[in-house]
Amino acid sequence: MASQAYAGAGRYCGPASRVRASGRLAGKLRASAQATTLIGLLVAGTASAEEAHWSYSGETGPEHWGELTEAFERCGDGRNQSPINLADRVEAELGSVRFDYGTGIQSVVNNGHTVKARVGSGAEMTVNGHRFALEQFHFHAPSEHQVQGEYFDMEGHFVHADADGNLAVVTVMFEEGDASPAVGQLWQAMPMEAGAERTLEDARGFRPGDLLPEDKAYYRYNGSLTTPPCSEGVLWLVLKEPVTVSGSQVGLFREAMDNNDNNRPVQPRNARAVME
Repeated sequence: MASQAYAGAGRYCGPASRVRASGRLAGKLRASAQATTLIGLLVAGTASAEEAHWSYSGETGPEHWGELTEAFERCGDGRNQSPINLADRVEAELGSVRFDYGTGIQSVVNNGHTVKARVGSGAEMTVNGHRFALEQFHFHAPSEHQVQGEYFDMEGHFVHADADGNLAVVTVMFEEGDASPAVGQLWQAMPMEAGAERTLEDARGFRPGDLLPEDKAYYRYNGSLTTPPCSEGVLWLVLKEPVTVSGSQVGLFREAMDNNDNNRPVQPRNARAVME
């Protein structure tokens, strides 16, 4: 995750201190601007990101994202990219996570890359006492992350931002089994054509938390967005317990994606620790 800013209170001791204080303020402003830009990229997309066509295959696929536009360079040269294979983990005291997602979603959009549900205000997650607001959640099939080298049938990303714009993504793995009532309810509102969006006045009773597993134990690591511009500084919390979905539920999502995979391949770890 992008570092949370902890700035000590300064006191005036002459010109040198004033210069140092000014430098610290400028640094904080730059960090704030970068964090604001990062959440904007994930929630809305920048103009350059929208204009540069990218996909999951061929000449505009993941292996070429970094070449498509200067805005996507991090996809090719980043050192802390996501997704990764969650193996060789380190035991750590990670602390508890509390989810207070409440009810209701604003809309569901099929943007051609995924199906995304936008969430209204008030839904949040607390990690070790630090609050993050839930902005949106979306899906990939098959999964993007691996666990011990194994893929899952589908993966959900719950995208959060704190008050400073730092991002945290909670990942839910879905494996084929019994149908998920929550996924079934959400899929009833899923647009099947790219570019379509449904505003959901009748979805106020939908509970995003029903998509989460009962056990909230998780893996934690620092990474990036898994789609262009692949910006780094993202905290990833991957829930260990998978949720079951039926084969037909996975199939319906894949149909909305024109039966194409929408997962980025795993990226090099580069000595990053995966904690559990």
